[in-house]
Amino acid sequence: MTKYVSNWGVVIAMLVIASWAFSLGNLLIFTITWSNPWVYVLVLLQMHLYTGLFITAHDAMHGTVSSNKLINNFIGGLCTLLYALFPLSALYQKHHEHHQHVHTDKDPDYNEGNFFTWYVNFVKTYIKWWQILILAILFNLLKIWFSESNLILFWVLPSLLSTLQLFFFGTWMPHHGEHENKHQSNTLQKNHFLAFITCYFFGYHYEHHDSPGTPWWKLWRLK
Repeated sequence: MTKYVSNWGVVIAMLVIASWAFSLGNLLIFTITWSNPWVYVLVLLQMHLYTGLFITAHDAMHGTVSSNKLINNFIGGLCTLLYALFPLSALYQKHHEHHQHVHTDKDPDYNEGNFFTWYVNFVKTYIKWWQILILAILFNLLKIWFSESNLILFWVLPSLLSTLQLFFFGTWMPHHGEHENKHQSNTLQKNHFLAFITCYFFGYHYEHHDSPGTPWWKLWRLK
């Protein structure tokens, strides 16, 4: 069951998408000076905005972007498309399997291996060969208009780093090891600034499992 659904969900989703698009559009024409430390800060900023796309899609999977199902699913699908050509329906199925079977062999996000093997399995579960092929074709088409260095630094690298950010703060930290609570989840200590910059409050992971109908931008209130 979802809660807290209002027009604010759509407004915030559009703000995330617009921020990502505006940032990427400017960074693709940005003059790179490798000695400029801001270059690397901008990579991290774009990584964070990529993560915002996925978190917005995640909210759509819980129906909390809009109470209008068509709008909700359109925004969620747009975010997964922009993120890495993911079909929203496939992510929806796996994510709800995770909530229903958390920390079991039926949980697609759970793995008993170490950090590296778990991350590799996580990536293999969600990224398919056809996505890589289409993205490679798109990359070569975009090279007609944009510098290859800019594409790699501000389009390819941030999206890859974002998968690591999502995995580390949204899967590995909350779910590795054993837990003595009904949601089989750890949670970050209360620090709203760190919780936001690390993964849009999804480090408050027990709280998310306890109230999956709370959108990311209100999750801090449950802490």
